[in-house]
Parts: sequence; C-alpha cells; structure tokens
Amino acid sequence: MSKIRIHHRTIYHYRYAVNLRPHRLMLRPRESPDLQLLSHEVSITPQAQVSWAIDVFGNAVATAVFGEMTDVLSVDSVALVDLIAAAWPVFAIAGSALTFPFRYSAEEWTDLGALTARQYADPSQQLQRWAQGFVASNSTDTLSLLKDISAGVSSSISYQSREAEGTQTPTQTLDRRWGSCRDFAILFAETVRCLGFGARIVSGYLFNPDQILLGSQNQGATHAWVEVSFLAPDGSRSIRPTAAWAGPISSLSPSPAISRNPFPSPAASSVRPMHSYRWTWRSRCPHELRSSPMRI
Repeated sequence: MSKIRIHHRTIYHYRYAVNLRPHRLMLRPRESPDLQLLSHEVSITPQAQVSWAIDVFGNAVATAVFGEMTDVLSVDSVALVDLIAAAWPVFAIAGSALTFPFRYSAEEWTDLGALTARQYADPSQQLQRWAQGFVASNSTDTLSLLKDISAGVSSSISYQSREAEGTQTPTQTLDRRWGSCRDFAILFAETVRCLGFGARIVSGYLFNPDQILLGSQNQGATHAWVEVSFLAPDGSRSIRPTAAWAGPISSLSPSPAISRNPFPSPAASSVRPMHSYRWTWRSRCPHELRSSPMRI
C-alpha cells in the first residue's frame, strides 16, 4: 500500500479584472478496488459557491459560481489516497474475447455506445492501415494484439511534453512521429477503435518515485492513458501507451476524469518530493478560461 498526497494547483492571471462565468472542475479522484480516497478538499480564490454532480462517465464534477470580479483565479485540490493495486497484476480476460476478432454482446454494444465510434476523420485510411498492420492473422490472441499496438505506439512515436492547448489528431501524431502522453492515448484509442474495440481516455496522475517511467521527469506528473472496455470479466483494463504495454498499474494514481477524448485543461509544472505533489499552471489571458486538471 502507498499513501500519496496530491496537491494540484491551477492559477490564472488576467490582464484586468474580469467577471468569471461558472467553472467546471474535475479534480476529485475516482475510487476503485485499487484506490481508496481518504480525504479531498478544494479551495478556490476568489470565493465561489460550489456544487457537485456525477456525469455520464461517473466523474465527480464540481461547478463553481463566482460573485465578484477578479484578476486572479486560484484553484487548489488536495487529495490523500491509498494505492492498493498490485504492481503487475495478472490480466484476466473474458472467454468470449480471448481471440480477435470477437463480438461484443448486443447489451455490451449498446452500453459501449460512442466508446466504439472513431472520433477523428481518416479520409486516406492512414490510421486504418496502421491498425490493420498489427493484426497478425484473422485469428490472433487479443491481449497479444493490444500489447503489440501499445508497443508500436511507444516505439514509433517520440515522447515530448508540451503545454500547448488541445491534442494532435492520430494522423498528425503518425506524421510527426512525436507527441505528449495525451497524443499517445488518442492514437492508441483510435487505433483499437479501428479494430472494433471500445476505448476511453483516462486523465489522472503518474506516480513515479524512481523517475524511471516515461511521461514524467519528476517523481510525479499529470498523465493520460487508455482503458479498453469490457475485455475482462469484471469490466475494462488500463493500458498506458507511453510505456511498452501497461507499466506497473500501481503507478497510475488517481484518475479524476474519464471520457471519450481528453479534456481541454491546464498543465502541471512542478512536483514536491516526499510523496507530496504540487502541480501549478500559470497563464496570463485577456479573456476568461475554464479550469480542470490534466494537461500533459
């Protein structure tokens, strides 16, 4: 077990005082059998009225409503979590999905919905050809196929951290041969969707105390990875395309947000030692911005 304190700070500086519209915050870590949330506090300056709701993906979403003008917006999220995941778990897989290609059941297909739908145009079929290149034969081991795709992404694309807004399209990443972890995640998710898998993007934190994992130059960082849905008897499996296969699952710390695609959200820059992390995003903008975690 590892108890980790995560301090995520987001700061916006404006050139002049502005009226802030309601902000949507996705900061509360998602609990699971592998992760227990011991405490979580959010503080906001200027003062705001905060209400919580659960979205369609099960994310805890806070809405902050402001009553005064300000030239600085600061959001601090402090979470204490207990990681109890095995570092290298054995991946069980549903018997019906052992061999690719396989079919989701009618109920699973309905529940997966847009998670199976490709999100980016591929007019020249570049991504489709890339995906098909990993299929060794008409009948192949499903987990081996996913491992090959993950290894193919991490070996073909150079990792580069960047703070520019947004994500690259999968074909841009293939053409440029570099990207951040959110670009890796998008490429992997769209590749497996080309083959009929359901996949979703997870935004969270990378616990990297030994500083040996790709995706962080410090002991921790914000991070993005992929869950391939309904391959296991008990649900989905996490895959980290910035590493060869999944890496140690215990390194994937709290995930405040899950979606079809990454969120347009601010970046992290600095990390505290001793399992106490602080991420800070500073910007100077003439207009209003919306803040939520995860920019890798």
